[in-house]
Amino acid sequence: MAGQKPVERSNAAAIQAAEVRATGRINIVPGGVGAAAQSAATHNAQTTRKEDKTKTPRCSCNRPATRRDAEGVIGAEMRNDKFLTTHPTGVAASVAVAARLNEKGEPTPYNN
Repeated sequence: MAGQKPVERSNAAAIQAAEVRATGRINIVPGGVGAAAQSAATHNAQTTRKEDKTKTPRCSCNRPATRRDAEGVIGAEMRNDKFLTTHPTGVAASVAVAARLNEKGEPTPYNN
């Protein structure tokens, strides 16, 4: 999830990019994490009360993240953010950390 804050368009794009890279598919899985994130972002854009906004579960990947994965997810998050930035605790940051740990050979939940 995007920390403890509601899902925004940039979060949904980053989650979708991570899902595509993790599954090896060329499109978003209907009913998958990326689709749920997009639905949450759309709902949140139309909702005014913060407590009514939606958060989404973390993406469960089936392979270790790579530097190339991190670059793709960072790009997706930035392209879909109005300030062209990533969030320090967002999806892109999480994938980047996982990729760094994987390059160093340190154990993560995805590579042990």
